Amino acid sequence: MAAESTAFTPLALPVLPLDDEVVLPGMVVPLDLSDADVRAAVEAAQAAARSEPGKPRVLLVPRIDGTYAGTGVLGTVEQVGRLADGDPGALIRGRGRVRIGAGTTGPGAALWVEGTRIDESVPEPLPGHVSELVKEYKALAAAWLKKRGAWQVVDRVQAIDDVSALADNSGYSPFLTLDQKIELLETAEPVARLKLATRQLRDHLAEQDVAETIAKDVQEGVDKQQREFLLRRQLEAVRKELRELNGEQEGEESDDYRARVEAADLPEKVREAALKEVDKLERASDQSPEGSWIRTWLDTVLELPWNERTEDAYDIRGAKTVLDAEHAGLEDVKERITEYLAVRKRRSDRGLGVVGGRRGGAVLALVGPPGVGKTSLGESVAHAMGRKFVRVALGGVRDEAEIRGHRRTYVGALPGRIVRAVKEAGSMNPVVLLDEIDKVGSDFRGDPAAALLEVLDPAQNHTFRDHYLEVELDLSDVVFLATANVLEAIPEALLDRMELVRLDGYTEDEKVVIARDHLVPRQLERAGLAEHEVTLDESALRKLAGEYTREAGVRNLERSVARLLRKVAAEHELGERELPFTVTDGDLRALIGRPHHVPESAQDPAERRTAVPGVATGLAVTGAGGDVLFVEASLADPETGGAGLTLTGQLGDVMKESAQIALSFLRSRGAELELPVADLKDRGVHIHFPAGAVPKDGPSAGITMTAALASLLSGRLVRTDVAMTGEVSLTGRVLPIGGVKQKLLAAHRAGVTTVIIPKRNEPDLDDVPAEVLDKLDVHAVTDVRQVLELALSPATNGAAPEVPVAA
Repeated sequence: MAAESTAFTPLALPVLPLDDEVVLPGMVVPLDLSDADVRAAVEAAQAAARSEPGKPRVLLVPRIDGTYAGTGVLGTVEQVGRLADGDPGALIRGRGRVRIGAGTTGPGAALWVEGTRIDESVPEPLPGHVSELVKEYKALAAAWLKKRGAWQVVDRVQAIDDVSALADNSGYSPFLTLDQKIELLETAEPVARLKLATRQLRDHLAEQDVAETIAKDVQEGVDKQQREFLLRRQLEAVRKELRELNGEQEGEESDDYRARVEAADLPEKVREAALKEVDKLERASDQSPEGSWIRTWLDTVLELPWNERTEDAYDIRGAKTVLDAEHAGLEDVKERITEYLAVRKRRSDRGLGVVGGRRGGAVLALVGPPGVGKTSLGESVAHAMGRKFVRVALGGVRDEAEIRGHRRTYVGALPGRIVRAVKEAGSMNPVVLLDEIDKVGSDFRGDPAAALLEVLDPAQNHTFRDHYLEVELDLSDVVFLATANVLEAIPEALLDRMELVRLDGYTEDEKVVIARDHLVPRQLERAGLAEHEVTLDESALRKLAGEYTREAGVRNLERSVARLLRKVAAEHELGERELPFTVTDGDLRALIGRPHHVPESAQDPAERRTAVPGVATGLAVTGAGGDVLFVEASLADPETGGAGLTLTGQLGDVMKESAQIALSFLRSRGAELELPVADLKDRGVHIHFPAGAVPKDGPSAGITMTAALASLLSGRLVRTDVAMTGEVSLTGRVLPIGGVKQKLLAAHRAGVTTVIIPKRNEPDLDDVPAEVLDKLDVHAVTDVRQVLELALSPATNGAAPEVPVAA
């Protein structure tokens, strides 16, 4: 603030309080004399003016909540008379700022104070930045006045050259708040006051611009809505006229949905939910996006077969005949389906179709290697039961919404795959095949396997809620068949809700039957050949299954049959072969080349894997079913390396531990077995599992590694026709393992005739087909000594054969 000038002498003035109002110098304001404080101040000023020259003077002071400001304005009473409404009033002009001092005495009833005038002069000429500030303020004021249409005031503002008067002129601005006006009053320095006034005016103009922009946008939106409303009304009127011309009945879309919902055979709760949505559709405007969501939801609900069910075929013998005709083998699954139909029939006969709101559905998990017919079995089950069949592919599904559906708030929302499967089937009791359930993944979008828990739980799937439908859907009458290749890949909680049925592969005889009855007729049709033109002899089919393919299923067998028939068709078209033609096992090599899998027993003795000591044949279970597994062992030269165990073949931790156990057993008990165990202390042992690119793990190769090491140390060969499986302990006990059926089928395919298994796995032999057991000599053992007696060939003439030495 400017320093108080010594040119001004102290003044004694009556106080005229202004409640919630501020008057700045230069302003002329009318005041109502009906107010006692105003009248007292004016009368006191008039009394004092009688003894002094000039007009009566008062001190205009803002009074906020009973508190006076520290700065006032010297005002002169220009005129006393009547206001426009007839009440007595006085016209007062502000002259300059006064710093209020102590109280004093004076005539009249008014409050008198002493005050000092504040110097508000600005030196001439004006500095450059002040001149620019003056121009900016005048430009802003002119812009604001022009928006209000006060053109005559623009010229008056432009004519003001005094900086202090120009700043005080903003006191007329109606947009200033009381606090802003007091701030202007108390800012004594003219340039600072002008800056303050400029900032206030600039902020107001900016706010006004934003408000005008918003108002313009709102108005444009309202105009657009009104225009759209008018056009839609006109369109409705045109459609009405067209309907009348064409003789059609008038009806609203919402009325049509209401009629469809009321006419549909819906459950009570579903009907209530649908009618609520119809009410929302009637209230929604035409341009609202909610209308399209409601229509899509209503269409989905109305298309679902809420009360549609197919009648089960309770001809149990007929169903079993259908299953036997369409699939060879797979007796476990056929028995389970037959049992299910028999129970359904008995429940229906006794009126127990629905118990506790639940129906008699089924949830089966078909687990087995590829190509054994898991997927095609689902369609056969539906055919046998007389139900609709739907396949749901789950391989690679990672989004939980694929199972439970999307929320309706999302754009493009759809129900889940389970609801879509029921909708596609057209009945509430289809056979749903959940294909490749072990290939379901999880990521940030959720876990689909967890979403399947409710679907596959017979205790709660009668009230399944899809996120899109949000109404209860009864899945308790659905027969779910889930297929998987790897049992360990299915989450434990999900597996607990399903009844497990293993499909361990086909025997050679079953493969021949499948090829004769199913594969050959299908491939004949695809090759464009008639049944009488090409015939495959049973010997050819058996050789294809045994030597050209080695698998648990029949996919490669079908490919070999297809390749064979394509070759015959091509030779016939080239004129090289006459039809009809019967293919025997002797024709296979000329048509499709040499066999790929010759049994060890059929090879030359010198070429067999077990032709040297230290090689044994084991049995393993892979994702493609059972398979034979060879184990090779060798001893390092004492001069090239120290004692130790080396394992190769990409082995897991469990298999590495089995190798350590086998070696420890031979080191501790080798003397009892008459083995030169001294070699194990001084020479390194190397155990290798061929097919090193394939990961291997599990304890079941324990006795195989023990037999290979015993063969290596004793120099006795492991019999070619022997394969073995079992876990070994440090004391030489043979412990049980899993996958006996698959391993025996693999041994049978590989041409092995003698199999060694743990004694405690004997009950598993009941699951092995009788024709396989008839061709295998199965020995159940409890100790490694029995394994070595059965597996190792007798020593020849007491001579010690050469022991393989690692390079």
